[in-house]
Amino acid sequence: MFTIEHDFDATVVTLVDEGEEGIQHLKEDVTINAFEDCITLEQLEPQTDRVQVVTLSMSQVRDLAAALDLPEGVYRLKPVEDENV
Repeated sequence: MFTIEHDFDATVVTLVDEGEEGIQHLKEDVTINAFEDCITLEQLEPQTDRVQVVTLSMSQVRDLAAALDLPEGVYRLKPVEDENV
C-alpha cells in the first residue's frame, strides 16, 4: 500500500510494508519526498528510534530509474539529442 500527498514544496509518497505478517518481518514505512532539486527517503530506525534520511540528486534518481530495467553491468546515461535542431 502507498499514499501520495502534494505539499506546498514537495510531493510525498509513503510506502507501507504489507508483507505477510509472521512469514517475514515487516519493515518500517518509507517516506519519499520529491522536491524540485532532490529526492529524500526517510525511514524510522527502530533500534535507535531515529529517522534515517538519504538524499538523492535528480541525476541519481534518473540513473536509479534506468537501472531498474537493465541487466547487471556498468552504465552511463547520455542525453538524447534533439532531432529538430
